This record gives sequence, C-alpha cells and structure tokens, in this order.
Amino acid sequence: MLPLVYHPNYSCAFPARHRFVMSKFRRLYDFAVEAGLVAADGSNILQPSPLRPEDLVICHDPHYLNALATNTVERAAWRRVGLPWSEGLIARTLTAPHGTLLAAEQALETGLACHLAGGTHHAHRDFGSGFCLVNDLAFAAKSLLAAGRVQRVLIFDCDVHQGDGTAAMLRDTPDVFTCSIHCEKNFPFRKHESDWDIGLPVAMGDDAYLQVVAESLALLLTRLQPDLVLYDAGVDVWEDDPLGKLRLSWDGIMQRDLEVLRLCADRGVPVATVIGGGYDKDHGRLARRHGIVLQAAARVAAEMTL
Repeated sequence: MLPLVYHPNYSCAFPARHRFVMSKFRRLYDFAVEAGLVAADGSNILQPSPLRPEDLVICHDPHYLNALATNTVERAAWRRVGLPWSEGLIARTLTAPHGTLLAAEQALETGLACHLAGGTHHAHRDFGSGFCLVNDLAFAAKSLLAAGRVQRVLIFDCDVHQGDGTAAMLRDTPDVFTCSIHCEKNFPFRKHESDWDIGLPVAMGDDAYLQVVAESLALLLTRLQPDLVLYDAGVDVWEDDPLGKLRLSWDGIMQRDLEVLRLCADRGVPVATVIGGGYDKDHGRLARRHGIVLQAAARVAAEMTL
C-alpha cells in the first residue's frame, strides 16, 4: 500500500477556536483509515522519531532553535509565528521535519509517499512566521543532499501562499530548485525570490490554474531532471478557504494533485507529498480536503503497479 508518514503528536493540545486547526492532523489520519488507505495491520504507516534541536542546524540557526525549545524567543519575533507556545507544540515541531524526510526517503525507495503533515514553508533560518516554526522542506532537501541520496531536488510548492522561507533558506543551494505557484496578492506581503515564482491573480479558477500547474511542472521535470520532487499540496487554493483568494473547486484540487503525481510518475521521478496550508471552521471538512492528495496518491500508486 501507499506509504504514509504520521505521528500522534502532530495534533497537540491547542485552543479550539484558533485559526490554525491543530486537530487536522489527527482528523486526517482518521480520514485515511476510514478511506481504506491504512492497512489493517498499520504496516504502511511510518512513524518518525522526534529530532533534537541540534539535528536541525543543517538549515536553522542554533540560537533560534535553542530559543524555540526553551520558550525564550523575543516577544516581537514570536508574534510573527501566530501560535501559542507549549511543550506539545515544540514536540510536534521537532517531529514533523523528520516526517517529511522519512516520506522523501520512502519515495526514493518506492516512487511515492505521503506525509500527513509538513509544508511549513514560511519558517526562515532564524525566525518563524505564518504558523511555521521549522522549515521541513528545506530540512529534508538539505539532509538528502548531505547524505548523498540525491543530486538535485525540486520543491514544487502549490500552497496559495508564497514559500518565502523556503526561497530564502535555499537561495544559495543550487542543487535545490524552488518553484512557488501562489496567489500574488496574499500573505506574505514581503516575498522572497524563489528560483521560479508564479504569482497568480485573485479569483483564478480551475481551468487556468490547472494549465499553469501542468505546464510549469512538465517544463521543470524536463529541464531539471530532478532525483526527487517535494510537493506541497496546499488546499488553501479552495474557493471557500478563508485565507485563499483563489477559486479552485474541490474537484479542481483533485485534478491538480493527480496531474502533479502522474507527471512525476510518467517520468520516473520519485515524489513525496506534504499537506501544506488549509483553513476552515469545519474541521472535519478541512481534514477531508487535505485527504484529497492521499486519495490522488493512492490512485497513482495503483496505476504505477499496473
């Protein structure tokens, strides 16, 4: 079955009415079980171990990591994060980056794997921002390069918000190509330059959006011939997402994910998915929306075995 990466600490104790839905990770796992995406014996679930702060210095400043762990980040800097500090939050923050790395390693073995978290692309080297504390995409890419597992990585970010932290952190890492397809007039209002930024107009719908995604990814796969794609499948592109500003339908998101995964599969390029952003007062609906990429991946994985 499709490899899935998850840890129960992803949903820590958290204010129920906060805009960031911390329960979505547990709910997403429950959705995967209900959808038949988890083996009866749980054999396709991989559980990452928590990292130590020093394990993340490959991409983050050690003083920042220590301040995170000890709750000594300056108040003004912490306000940029937008989350209440807790030991549970730090535990999940030290676990999720390893989950993305584990999904990437599994994808290199099997061709496709999904992380039921990740996509914290607003985290910078020495500060957090936009609900993101540690950048799992940068961590996974740099770790695989350092280990000699890959020579070139493509980060294909389809969250509605530009991946500013990923762009800034990997600016001087030529073996990682960052592509962000996002709503231009949306957070973050100070963008950092990716290798390729594709800023979309407010209210773009399915047809135009899907054409941009397909054409840009096909071009990148041909030109770069990456050893791995890290795909940020943000679902805040949905038409009713309160932080989105694009107009994709539910089916449009499914078509996007299928197109991305099939393009990679057709070219024999391993791909690991992370869930990225998504916001909704209906927490169950949000989990189902994040589950779209899992369903798409299961379909493509089945096609790969035919």
